[in-house]
Amino acid sequence: MSQLAMVNTTIKRPLVNYHKSVWGDYFLSYTPQLTEISSQEKLEHEELKEKVRQMLVETPDNSIQKLVLIDTIQRLGVGYHFENEIKISIQNIFDESEQSKNEDDFDDLYVVALRFRLVRQQRHYMSPDVFKKFTNHDGKFKETLTKDVLGLLSLYEAAHVRVHNEDILEEALTFTTTHLESMGPKLDNSFKAQVSEALIQPIYTNVPRVASRKYIHIYENIESHDDLLLKFAKLDFHIVQKLHQRELCELTRWWNDLDPLNNFPYARDKLVECYYWATGVYYEPQYRRARRTLTKLVAIITVTDDLYDAYATYDELVPFTDAVERCDIGAMDSISSYMRPLYQVFLDYFDEMEEESTINGKLDYVYYAKIETNRWTKSYLKEVEWLNGGKIPKCEEYKRNATLTIAIPMLVVTCLIVMEEFVAKETFQWILNDSLVLPASSLINRLKDDIIGHEHEQQREHGASFVECYMKEYGASKQDAYAEIWKEIANAWKDINTEYLRATQVPTIVLEPAVNLARLVEILQGDDFTNSKYNLKDVISMLFVDSVMNHDHSCVGV
Repeated sequence: MSQLAMVNTTIKRPLVNYHKSVWGDYFLSYTPQLTEISSQEKLEHEELKEKVRQMLVETPDNSIQKLVLIDTIQRLGVGYHFENEIKISIQNIFDESEQSKNEDDFDDLYVVALRFRLVRQQRHYMSPDVFKKFTNHDGKFKETLTKDVLGLLSLYEAAHVRVHNEDILEEALTFTTTHLESMGPKLDNSFKAQVSEALIQPIYTNVPRVASRKYIHIYENIESHDDLLLKFAKLDFHIVQKLHQRELCELTRWWNDLDPLNNFPYARDKLVECYYWATGVYYEPQYRRARRTLTKLVAIITVTDDLYDAYATYDELVPFTDAVERCDIGAMDSISSYMRPLYQVFLDYFDEMEEESTINGKLDYVYYAKIETNRWTKSYLKEVEWLNGGKIPKCEEYKRNATLTIAIPMLVVTCLIVMEEFVAKETFQWILNDSLVLPASSLINRLKDDIIGHEHEQQREHGASFVECYMKEYGASKQDAYAEIWKEIANAWKDINTEYLRATQVPTIVLEPAVNLARLVEILQGDDFTNSKYNLKDVISMLFVDSVMNHDHSCVGV
C-alpha cells in the first residue's frame, strides 16, 4: 500500500511537486564488469605515479619550479598520493622563508603569493607582510602590478587564506578582483579560462574534486604543461571515477530497495545528489565506506527535512522527534504509520554504524552521532513551533537553532566515526565543543542556504530565514540583510583559517570534513540541490559520467 494512502486525509497538507529524479536508474548500468580497471591501466598508473614522485623529490625545495610543481599536483587532484613528500617540502620552504625574513628572496608577485598560499594551506603561519614590498606608502598596491595577470591571479588566490585583521589581504582581494574582472575580455584563451574560473570559485573555497576536473582541462590548454603530469592526472581521475560509478550503482540499488516513491512520497528523490555531497567530503579511493555511510545519511537528512518542512503536522512530529531520541524499534507504534518507513531507515542506519564501529574500535563514538541526531531533529521541531506561533526570532536565537537544522555537526561526527583513521576521544570532543571550524562551517552552510532559498522559500509556507529575522530585528532592507550574510560568511571563513593555523595538534583530516562541507555549499548556484536539472546535473555528469580520457571541452564554466 502507498504511504500516501496511510496519511490522515482530514489534515490539509501542501501539494508536493518536486521534480522526478534527474538520474533515476541510470547508474545501475555501471556493472562491476563495466567499471573494472584493466591490469594495463593499473601498471601504467603505478609507473606514472613513481615518475611524478621522482620529479617531486628531485626538484630543489628552494626553487620556483618546486612551488609550481606542488601547486600543479594539488590542483590536478593527485596530491593525495604524495602527502608526505609535499608536507616535507613545504616545511623546508617555510623554514627557509623564516630564516631569510629580511632578505628580498623573491621579487615576483606570482611566486611570493603562491608560496604564501601553499605554506598557509599546509597550516604554517606566514606573515602577510611579505606583500608590503608590492604596496605604496599609503598601503595601496602598486598600479604597475595591473599588467601582471599571473601575479594578480596568484595574489587573488592567496587572499582567500586570510585570517581576521589582515588589512593588506583585504586590500589585495579588492585590488585583484577589480582588475581581474576588468581585464577578462582582453585575455588570451588560456588566461581567460583561469581568470574566469577563479572569479567564479577560488581554489581554496572550491570543492576539490570539481576543481581538479576543471583544472585538468585548463592545464591541458596551457602551452607549457607537463605531459607526464597531465597523463597521470587524467588516468588517476579515470580510475577513481570508475570506483565512484561502481559505488553509485550499489547505492542506487539500496535506494530502490527502500521504494522512495511509495515510502517517502512527500520528499525529494536525490540519491545521486547525496552521493555527490559525499564525494565532496571524501573523493579518495580509501574512503569508500565513509562515502557510502555519508550518502545514506544525506539521503535521510533530505527526506527528514521534507517531512518537517511543512508536510507533517506538529502533533505528528512531536512523537516522531521523541522516537528518534529513543532510537528503538519499540517507539515504532507511537508514530504515524506513514512515518514508519523513514524511522526504520534511521534504525537500520544506526545498526549498520554500530556493527562497523565495533570492528574498527569506535563503538563508543556512535553515542555522539545519536546525540547530534537528536539535537538536529529537536532543532527542526523548534522551527515548526516558531512557524505555528508566527514567531520571527531574533538573529542570534535563529542562528543558534539554524546551525543545528543544517545538520553539519551530525555529518562531521559521522565522518570522524566512519573514516579509516582512528580519532582520539579528546580530539573528538574538542571538535564538537571547542573548535571554531564546526560552528563556522555550520554558519556558512546555513546562511548560504538562506540566501539561495530566500525567494524560493517565500513561495511556500516556511519559517523565517535569517533574511526575515535581520529585516525585522533591525528594520533593514533585504539588500542590507544580504550584505550582512556575506559579511558573516567571510568572517566564518576567517575563523576556519584561524583554526587551521592555530590548532596544529589536531590532524588536518579531522578538520577537513567540516571545511569540505562549507565548500560544497559555496559552489551552489541558486537552489541547485532541489532543482538539480541544470547546473548540478552538469557537475554530476562531469564527475561521474563524462570520461576525462576524451578531449571534451564541456567542463569549464559549468
